[in-house]
Amino acid sequence: MIDFTVSLENENILLRPMLPGDLEDYYKVTTEHNMWTYFSSDLSNKQELTAWISVALKQRKKKERLPFSVVVKSDNQVAGSSSFGNISNHDNRLEIGWTWLAKAYHGKGINSQVKHLMLRYGFETLRMERIEFKTDILNIPARKALTKIGCVEEGVLRSHTLMTHNRRRDTIYYSILKSEWAQLKQKNKWT
Repeated sequence: MIDFTVSLENENILLRPMLPGDLEDYYKVTTEHNMWTYFSSDLSNKQELTAWISVALKQRKKKERLPFSVVVKSDNQVAGSSSFGNISNHDNRLEIGWTWLAKAYHGKGINSQVKHLMLRYGFETLRMERIEFKTDILNIPARKALTKIGCVEEGVLRSHTLMTHNRRRDTIYYSILKSEWAQLKQKNKWT
């Protein structure tokens, strides 16, 4: 069972549960409108950001989703967010998603570190059998990043999700199985 108060960290980043007070820190790094093309909310809009945080915190309270704030230790700044969600304890599976990073933190290996911490907790602490990811079929950078860490592409759900500006997203699913975890850790040089 997930501990909804858990924090995960390495020498560079801290993933701590999202707090209501994170709104202002998030807003400082979400103002670029073009960051949200492949996201289901336009977090550059403060009202949408406030609503998005409110939903995440309500889902955490109901133990449906564990939203993390990603804090970069070198500058003690909130750099983004990621979550565990779609949790099925019966099936021993969960999803890692709702992930975004501020533009200033792109290309610095932060996303890979976030995924490693979450995957390690999911497979080694929670003993999950399956961890899944989904993204917009048009989001080539996210798809490449998932493939790079060893996720297996599974298939596409057509017209699956309503996006910003009323666009319907085809959603592509990826996963990692517990039986693949040890090899992926070695391949990615994760300890």
